[in-house]
Amino acid sequence: MTTDIIIEDDRWSALGLDLLAETAACAALRHLGLDPEGFEIAVLACDDARIAVLNGDFRDKPTPTNVLSWPSIDRTPDSLPQGDADMPHELGDIAIAWDTCAREAAEAGKSVADHVTHLVIHATLHLLGYDHINDHDATVMETTETEILGNLGLADPYSQD
Repeated sequence: MTTDIIIEDDRWSALGLDLLAETAACAALRHLGLDPEGFEIAVLACDDARIAVLNGDFRDKPTPTNVLSWPSIDRTPDSLPQGDADMPHELGDIAIAWDTCAREAAEAGKSVADHVTHLVIHATLHLLGYDHINDHDATVMETTETEILGNLGLADPYSQD
């Protein structure tokens, strides 16, 4: 798999986002039975000001958020793309904001790396057609995220404990 990282905020460099994003996205794809070598994802590592502009432009919500994703095409979890290592399939783009991620991690008492791993997995699932618009879809997506995180040795982010 190739995650193409564009760092606009240098705080992401100290976190090692390149390896973290690659690990998280590959874990999500493998969990779904997909070969990571057949896919590409672009990741924009930015700050709250930049993501607020993107959120306003694309979702009509001009406020910061933790992560945004734009799939290359509309798909559903029932129609996962087949990758090709010789000509990787572009899944789409992700933008992630340092300020919101760091604040959320501190509020939850977890490391920024663990929180960002969860958010990259979450965004990768969105690129693959998963969503949380209704209760059923949210349960499916959250269960999938929790399983992937567990495979990486990370805690369930939805646990009330």
